[in-house]
Amino acid sequence: MIRDIDVVVIGGGQAGLAAGYHLRRRGLDFVVLDAQASPGGAWQQAWDSLNLFSPAAYSSLPGRVMPGQPGETYPDARHVVDYLTDYEQRYDLPVVRPVRVEAVHPDGDRLRVGTDTGIWRARAVISATGTWWRPFLPAVPGRTAFGGAQLHTVGYRRPADLAGQKVVVVGGGNSGAQIAADLVHATDLTWVTQRPTRFLADSVDGRALFDHATARRRALDEGSADTGGVASLGDIVVVPPVREARDAGLLKAQPMFRRLTATGVEWADGTRAEADTIIWCTGFRPALSHLAPLGLRGPRGHIPTAGTQALEEPRLHLLGYGDWTGPASATLIGVGRPARDAATAIVELLSLP
Repeated sequence: MIRDIDVVVIGGGQAGLAAGYHLRRRGLDFVVLDAQASPGGAWQQAWDSLNLFSPAAYSSLPGRVMPGQPGETYPDARHVVDYLTDYEQRYDLPVVRPVRVEAVHPDGDRLRVGTDTGIWRARAVISATGTWWRPFLPAVPGRTAFGGAQLHTVGYRRPADLAGQKVVVVGGGNSGAQIAADLVHATDLTWVTQRPTRFLADSVDGRALFDHATARRRALDEGSADTGGVASLGDIVVVPPVREARDAGLLKAQPMFRRLTATGVEWADGTRAEADTIIWCTGFRPALSHLAPLGLRGPRGHIPTAGTQALEEPRLHLLGYGDWTGPASATLIGVGRPARDAATAIVELLSLP
């Protein structure tokens, strides 16, 4: 079956829903195609103890303030899933799931979106697939020789699964710090980072980070000097579990090891540590394989954009992949503005003769 439509949104997580909100307000005929079987996007896959960096009121999509979670200053992932489910229903967004988008091709004056359930021909496409589905694993010597278990962030769930084990957590960002703090009492933990850890001030949370990212984008747009963005402040938001483990002296990182051995890790000076499990908290890459037929990929796997709009394919917008598609656009509070800008640009595009 082939269906013609104004806009196809690929991805039904927070970015796709924010896009749907603004497309609905502009009266466009659109559909949101989501590969997941239920609402909530990548938040459904999070580890059990994951909480937001910001209070609920500062973690909201456009049009609907996230209600607070009783007993929690920073809502947990389950609360976010419930909020996204309610948001989708409240605005009656046309989400079709589970639908896996396989490829997007040019098709005359439209873009052809091929899926495992049929073909959509759209006048514009918003890709909002995020990064969670493409975990990055570094090429560390000996990785294939290690005889224990190896997980990425996406595969970690709870301390009980690893209780009593020797565990090496690799990564100095937020996920590495939070998972290390989660495991510090249940396992024999070694936390390893590529560079010395940099904790943000205890008073800094997602509100301040969003304001800083927005100010940086405004300065760049005005031709002012680059402030360095959020990375200039530090790498790790000190959420309560991280603060407690750090203040108890239990969260001390070791420098990056040289290689993996059959039974653990080895540093450059020959020091070794045994490990049953290694957890790679080493980040993600944009999940853009469905756009490969368009031939738009640039440096670091990114598609060059002006705001959210692809420079070489103006019918395509990218939303929610990080600062290169809008300041803080990979966050709940930050995705609303670039989603609005994408919808506005699409309206202008579709009104052209």
